[in-house]
Amino acid sequence: MSDGLTEAMRGVYFGKPPRKSHKTVKTVKKTVQVKNIDQMPDQKWHRRISFIKSGIRIVGYGLIPFSLGWATGVLIFSEIIGIIEELV
Repeated sequence: MSDGLTEAMRGVYFGKPPRKSHKTVKTVKKTVQVKNIDQMPDQKWHRRISFIKSGIRIVGYGLIPFSLGWATGVLIFSEIIGIIEELV
């Protein structure tokens, strides 16, 4: 819990936020080194497979009122796609 004094001094609760002008704002670029880039997943394929898996799940849930057997098979297939998604 805070007594509000620190926040009041920073202008969080009371007063206007500090103005930023174009001259005083500076950006600092950091370089990030990535280790083991070969072991990183391919984001493009991961996203594509995720969309495919979601589409198959929607079809599976849509089949529930018509046939529980087919719906179960399609949902199990979508889970297999999910496993493949994690391996990409």
